[in-house]
Amino acid sequence: MRKLKLWLMEVRAPFFTATIVPIVLGSVIASNMTPQFSWVNFLLALIGGIFLHAGANVINDYFDHLSRNDEINDEYIRPFTGGSRLIQEGLLSPKEVLIEAVVCLLLGSAIGLYLAYKIGWVILVIGIFGVMSAIFYVFPRINLVGRGVGEALIGINFGILMTFGAFYVQTSKFSWVPIIASLPVALLITAVLYINEFQDANADHLVGKNHLVVRLGKKQAVYGYILIMLLTYLIVVVGIVTDTLPPISFIALLTVPLALKSIRVAQQNYNNNLKLAPANAGTIINHLFTGLLLIISFFLDRII
Repeated sequence: MRKLKLWLMEVRAPFFTATIVPIVLGSVIASNMTPQFSWVNFLLALIGGIFLHAGANVINDYFDHLSRNDEINDEYIRPFTGGSRLIQEGLLSPKEVLIEAVVCLLLGSAIGLYLAYKIGWVILVIGIFGVMSAIFYVFPRINLVGRGVGEALIGINFGILMTFGAFYVQTSKFSWVPIIASLPVALLITAVLYINEFQDANADHLVGKNHLVVRLGKKQAVYGYILIMLLTYLIVVVGIVTDTLPPISFIALLTVPLALKSIRVAQQNYNNNLKLAPANAGTIINHLFTGLLLIISFFLDRII
């Protein structure tokens, strides 16, 4: 039971909202467009997505151990940055972490293959892209995050592809609606990763994990954070004006004060890891609440 608890800690389950929000959003949008909503397909997509997310978290911990990234990182802020720390604390061996990553990725892939067989090749393409992103994100020598594309990959996978994938397993059709609706969620989960990179930047730079915060420097990177946050709400407004999002989606703008508070904290404390923590937490909450408000708006639109 103790080992099971450690394995559950390793997957960092509290961050699964990054998967749950886009999959529920895509599913609610699909329910507005099809009379034959499948709860089985919804649950399979959700469980498969969570397994892949867990596998990505765990395998990144393993590769960060190989590069000694987490070992030399003494500026992390729990629970936002620095990985799970279970290898570093001697609670799990690197081999155990690797096995857990492989098991999670295989289980998620198995569910994805079943859905692809049942629904079509689009799900297969989405699944392959997701698994490859998880593996090669910090894979030695490939190191996609170190090449400056990690932030984009997170937005694409945990925003656009999960939302559209959940929509597609219900409808088997293409639509711009789930893609446009996914963009605020994609931007906000990118912002979560981006702001978390500030505390890890020094250690990441030492091991060649040259993400955007490292490349720009913390002072300039703050402007990137502000841009991501403001674009989120601009897209919501444009979506409403162009009638792509339901008019009631304006309720997603209720999180603007929370975004402005996080921006203010980032501007004032970008070089103070401890004082920056409220921006880490605020961005996560912003992602969750904005996503939930978009979900509610589509649900209410169906009723109205």
